Amino acid sequence: MKFLKEIYEDAKNIMEKDPASRNILEVIILYSGFHILLFHRLAHFLYKHKLLFLARLISQLGRFFTGIEIHPGATIGRKLFIDHGMGIVIGETATIGDNCTIYHNSTLGGTGKDKYKRHPDLGNNVMIGAGSKVLGPIKLGNNVKIGANATVLTDIPDNATVVKCNKIITKS
Repeated sequence: MKFLKEIYEDAKNIMEKDPASRNILEVIILYSGFHILLFHRLAHFLYKHKLLFLARLISQLGRFFTGIEIHPGATIGRKLFIDHGMGIVIGETATIGDNCTIYHNSTLGGTGKDKYKRHPDLGNNVMIGAGSKVLGPIKLGNNVKIGANATVLTDIPDNATVVKCNKIITKS
């Protein structure tokens, strides 16, 4: 029952955030960002229960159907909105807080330099702009906005907006 409640919450969130959506049924049937959440929630459950091959299989099926690649080990909070998701990659040790938005062609990936914790942690209410690359075991605080095509390699504090690599604009 909890699973169905979470899925409904995801669909409702997408409907509320996307001005092009008309109703929840449309989101459930047509939105790849919603579909990949279904695949990921199942794959993550299997991953946590050490059914690693089956988890990766479900993950790859989701990638095939949606163009969005989320490793089954990634931890995703409530109400993630993936808009125009084609080309999104989310690595195994990435964590995503609640109420985040990720736009197409973005990567939450590694740099190839780290062994265990390799991918970023996103706080709550984070927005990742189209084409952005957030790389390495870094932390993005709550309410952070990453502009389109930014490359982020360092921690970003709460309430900051990143428009270029290592350039932070804070709101007062």
